Amino acid sequence: MAGIEKNAEVSGKTKSSFFSRSFTTHYGRPVAASSLNPSLNRTTSITKYYTTPEETVGTSLKGKVKDLCRLFEGSKSVKPTPSDPPPPQKQKLGKSVLSESRLSPFLSLSNSVTRLPGTEDRIVVYFTSLRGIRRTYEDCYSVRMIFRGFRVWIDERDVSMDSAYRKELQIAMGEKSSVSLPQVFIMGKFVGGADVIKSLFEIGELAKILKQFPVREPGFVCRCCGDVRFIPCLNCSGSKKLFDEDEDRLKRCPDCNENGLIRCPDCSS
Repeated sequence: MAGIEKNAEVSGKTKSSFFSRSFTTHYGRPVAASSLNPSLNRTTSITKYYTTPEETVGTSLKGKVKDLCRLFEGSKSVKPTPSDPPPPQKQKLGKSVLSESRLSPFLSLSNSVTRLPGTEDRIVVYFTSLRGIRRTYEDCYSVRMIFRGFRVWIDERDVSMDSAYRKELQIAMGEKSSVSLPQVFIMGKFVGGADVIKSLFEIGELAKILKQFPVREPGFVCRCCGDVRFIPCLNCSGSKKLFDEDEDRLKRCPDCNENGLIRCPDCSS
C-alpha cells in the first residue's frame, strides 16, 4: 500500500507540472519561469515588443519635428543684397525675332539688318538636299514643307547643287560668321533658321506675313524641272565640256555649274 501511494504522489506531481504554464519539467524537477530563456518567456517577449499607442505617437511626432527642423535649417539660403547686380541673362540666337514677331509680324522684318539684294518680291530659302547630316536635312525639309503648305511660290536655292548659292549666302550673312542651314529671307530681309520659322508657324504669325504673296493652285508642279529647280545644261548636255573647232580642243562649258546643271528657266532665276 505504501508503494502505491508513493507512485500516486509522483504521478500527481508530474501531471500537475506538465499541465502548468508557469512551470516546466526538467528531469522530474520543476523549474521556475523566471530562470527560462528570455525568448521562451511569454511575459517578457510581449512587454519587450509591445508599446502603447501614446508612446508610438510621441516618438513619431518628435522624429518628424526633428527632421523638419533639420530640413529647414539646411535649406536656408542667403538672400542677395541690393548692392549685388543681377546676373546677366544670355540672349539666345533667334529668340529676339520670335519675341518681336509676337507684337507685330512685320516688326522683325523691318528691324532685320541682313539683306539679300534683288529678292524684295519673293521668299528665298537656302537649303541642302544632301543627307550627310541628318539634323540639317530634317530641318531643311521641314521648313520647305511649311512654306509649301501655304501654297506660295518659294525661290529654293540648293547650296549642294550649286556652289554659287553657297558663296551668295556667305556674303549676305558675313564672311566671318559660320552659316547653318536652312536660312530664310522674306522680301529681301533675313528672318532666321528652322527654329524661328517653326515657332512663327506654331503661333500663327507666319501666316500673317505670307498673306501678301500670291497663292498657287493645289498640287502645282513645275513641268520643266519637276520642282527640282535645276535641269541639265542645254549647251553641253551636262558634260561640262565643249569642243572648240578653232583651237581643236575641249573647253569648259561657260553656261553650267560644277555639276553640269543650269537653273530652271521657268521656276528659278
